[in-house]
Amino acid sequence: MTIRLYDTSARQIRDFTPLQPGCVSIYLCGATVQAAPHIGHIRSGLNFDIMRRWFEYRGLAVTFIRNVTDIDDKIITKSAEQGRPWWSIGYDNERAFTDGYRALGCLPPTYEPRATGHITEMVEMMRGLIERGHAYEADGNVYFAVTSFPEYLRLSNQELDNLLQPSAEGETGKRDPRDFAMWKAAKPGEPSWETPWGRGRPGWHLECSAMAHKYLGSAFDIHGGGLDLIFPHHENEIAQAKAYGDEFARYWVHNAWVTMSGEKMSKSLGNSVLVSEMVKRWRPIVLRYYLGTPHYRSMIEYSEEALREAESAFARIEGFVQRVTEMAGGVVEPAAEVPPAFAEAMDDDLGVPQALAVVHTTVRQGNSALAADDKEEAVARLAEVRAMLGVLGLDPLDPHWAGESDRGEDLHGVVDTLVRMVLDQREAARARKDWPTADAIRDQLGQSGLVVEDSPQGPRWSLGPR
Repeated sequence: MTIRLYDTSARQIRDFTPLQPGCVSIYLCGATVQAAPHIGHIRSGLNFDIMRRWFEYRGLAVTFIRNVTDIDDKIITKSAEQGRPWWSIGYDNERAFTDGYRALGCLPPTYEPRATGHITEMVEMMRGLIERGHAYEADGNVYFAVTSFPEYLRLSNQELDNLLQPSAEGETGKRDPRDFAMWKAAKPGEPSWETPWGRGRPGWHLECSAMAHKYLGSAFDIHGGGLDLIFPHHENEIAQAKAYGDEFARYWVHNAWVTMSGEKMSKSLGNSVLVSEMVKRWRPIVLRYYLGTPHYRSMIEYSEEALREAESAFARIEGFVQRVTEMAGGVVEPAAEVPPAFAEAMDDDLGVPQALAVVHTTVRQGNSALAADDKEEAVARLAEVRAMLGVLGLDPLDPHWAGESDRGEDLHGVVDTLVRMVLDQREAARARKDWPTADAIRDQLGQSGLVVEDSPQGPRWSLGPR
């Protein structure tokens, strides 16, 4: 077994060899909590949740760190605009992210550190970089001197002579305009912490370098995040960490965006689709299917039509699971191993689309077995399907989804009773060979959004695609 991953720093797919046999360490850039999450934010969490699940299926123990950036320029700007404390805005939005991750079935991280809880580690890293000649203080700011680090820009493959470094207001005293801020001098009314260079607050890039070092040590396996983080964030993380003396991440894995009209989904463009609103309109498991099943390096162009297609595709899988479970008279446990073709696809840079094709093929085989009344074959196929869906976090029989309430689970029993009464009338019409009445009842239910399916165990109903 060899898992292979596309490493951004190498610009190729590489065999994955963990630093410590049997263990995997992952650092994922998590939420910047100036606003509630849209589905583009949650996609990153989903992609790395699937990665984690596959490593664990392969028998590896995973340490998964996903940070929270709870102080930065954007949060301070929101605080001024809304007249609210910066920490209040951060806390509310952090909870919104947690709710979004949980709703879409992401496993909780091993640790989820907040930036403001690690000022001591940041000061220690800055002190070390200043002593080594890689950083300097000016006007209460602390800057990283990019020309002191020859490897700078290797991840993003840029030329230093052409570099335009993003710079914020108040970043004065730079020796070189390409240098970036690790620490920002305090401004009136802004949060600040005491340091040997005066009061101030951390720069975004320093936060992650310090937290990765704190929780994963000087070297770890995988650093993840969205494509938009390659520069400046990840490039600057690498410079700080390696100049400090860390080996840092050995593999860099980046997920693509969710786009609308060809543009990256973002708060600044005003085209975001909030998770909190989406889960009111779509079942969370369908949203997970939609966001998690394209390849993590492929862009997703958001559309209602694409979501409806995802809903229909998942309904075919879910219907098979339900039918065989009913026929078997109880829960069919997942198989101990996934089919070889599924494993081969997942080992090859997390090829979820190819792996999902194996799921659908197995579902078709199971449906053929059902049609042939071959119970043993149908149950075997269901066991395989559940094993594969478990890896993808999409098993509808998993306890997480069993409690799914976004479609009114509290009303399910009431609706079921009412539908059963109508279906009894249809069965009575069929028994007296009154086919027009039976068909009319079925058509009326269909117009109400219900799908009726006749099975050997009797008629069953489900919610149809919207």
